[in-house]
Amino acid sequence: MASTYSFDVVSDFDRQELVNAVDQVTREIKGRYDLKDTKTTVELGEDSIKVNTDSEFTLDTLNTILREKAAKRKLSQKIFEFGEPESAGGSRVNQEIKLKKGISQEIAKNISKMIRDEFKKIQASIQGDAVRVTSKNKDDLQTVMQRLKEEDLPCALQFTNYR
Repeated sequence: MASTYSFDVVSDFDRQELVNAVDQVTREIKGRYDLKDTKTTVELGEDSIKVNTDSEFTLDTLNTILREKAAKRKLSQKIFEFGEPESAGGSRVNQEIKLKKGISQEIAKNISKMIRDEFKKIQASIQGDAVRVTSKNKDDLQTVMQRLKEEDLPCALQFTNYR
């Protein structure tokens, strides 16, 4: 009896690592001389980060710090979708940074089509915001993982439920 092996392709991030990165950004704001008196706030919500600061220059600095802290915690830069800076009265500036989670239907269809075209013995099926990949050979699944890592997709990919 031939058994089948599978894994799921998902787009997710470690929430606790993101909490830690935002906490580090907040501590750096309080400690840095150029940011100390800007009355900057960084609030982590369920699916976004809200930033309020005194100028666009400071906002750019904060975005850079956030990217650095996230990278050090092995979070992909693709999870951040930076919104347009908005004026908040006076010289204050607001920005909402959306957190991308899940694979969109369009990207899932592209992944599924690529797997079907390049790997004839492997099946890919879309299941909500994930793609399940199945095969009778574990080595084929490893090859698909390597191929998907090479692909430059607009979302961060992880591989879960490998069995």
